[in-house]
Amino acid sequence: MIVMLLTAVLLTGAPPAAAQTLERIVAVVNEDVILESELRAEVANVEQRMRAQNRQPPPQDALVNQVMEQLIMERLQLAHANRMGISVDDNTLNAAMQRIAQQNNMTLLQFRQAVAQEGIDFSRFREDLRTDIKLQRLHQQQVQRQIDVTSRDIEEFLESRVGREDDTEFRVAHILISLPEAAAPEEAEAAQERAEAIVSRLRDGEDDFARVAAEVSDAQDALEGGDLGWRQAGELPSMFQDEVMSLRSGEIAGPIRSSSGVHIVKLVDTRAADQEIVEQTRARHILIQPSEVVSRQDARTRLENLRERIDQGESFGDLARAHSDDRGTASQGGELDWINPGQLVPEFEEVMDSLEPGEISEPFETQFGWHVVQVEERREHDGTAERRRARAAQQIRERKSEETLESWLRQLRDDAYVEVRLGN
Repeated sequence: MIVMLLTAVLLTGAPPAAAQTLERIVAVVNEDVILESELRAEVANVEQRMRAQNRQPPPQDALVNQVMEQLIMERLQLAHANRMGISVDDNTLNAAMQRIAQQNNMTLLQFRQAVAQEGIDFSRFREDLRTDIKLQRLHQQQVQRQIDVTSRDIEEFLESRVGREDDTEFRVAHILISLPEAAAPEEAEAAQERAEAIVSRLRDGEDDFARVAAEVSDAQDALEGGDLGWRQAGELPSMFQDEVMSLRSGEIAGPIRSSSGVHIVKLVDTRAADQEIVEQTRARHILIQPSEVVSRQDARTRLENLRERIDQGESFGDLARAHSDDRGTASQGGELDWINPGQLVPEFEEVMDSLEPGEISEPFETQFGWHVVQVEERREHDGTAERRRARAAQQIRERKSEETLESWLRQLRDDAYVEVRLGN
């Protein structure tokens, strides 16, 4: 529920004679508040990022509304994460910073200097990253455990039109006009009419799709111009999958009604997907699972100690056999054999893919517990059939995850008390 007020409400609490600036509240989100200074700072940050990407920001009032909605959703999710006891310690944050620097071929000091040269406060960048990691963990716990991909799902996918189009990737952008879960008929009609007006603007060539998306879309990626990036057919949201596959590059489809609202989509481009040669990784790992008697911190600490023992010369395989909670691999010294892309959970693969052969990771967490992984070797493998099945499973999982997360976020928003105070 959003209540628009025309009067400003000020934070009080200091004596009237105190010489201090009073902070204006611009939104109440359950028991939390958003301050005007926070909103202004985030609007400036988004404007700077869009201009750095050579994208024109939307009109100021539309930008403020978009940023406000993002801040509201962030507050709701962080509050939920706190209730679940999800946190990100400094060691995890430092490791993430180091990985980002390495991915940009920089030392941490060079990366810090590069961030400063872009006019970005490094402390804020660091805390924003902490928030991102925290939200990723929340999404993982809230969504991933609900996702199940069966052999039947994969077979049906491979036999479908989408599965047969597996050699094509699609670059898609979208606009969402959202609706509450139990929208009244008049609300649905108004959203449909609004979407039809937007489609007319776009087809008349009046506006750029990315600019319009940043101005009017209710999707989480609105300020990125609604860009969904390159996706294979099976990774496209099911509500507009068929429409996208029937478009030619540059064409627009919509309005398309779904449970979350009304969509407008644009097929930006297509390209052939290489599916012949895959890089396989042979790796081994040690898993410590939290339990009623082993806390998350205890599990991590145990792995840190085991990793130190490996660094000091003890056998990875012997320690895996003695300590790993993965009963399926412990007896083989933690061996995972040859792994195809998409075969393991994304969090595990992300860490594994960042390692060089022989390198051992720092402890990291997935939905199964805490791991350390060692990459033993990599090879190029012609695995068309295996790749198609692995990629099908990955696409199904990602599509189900995206749809489940979208539904959960909408429910989180609908159930919240939100009062926006953007008065003059």
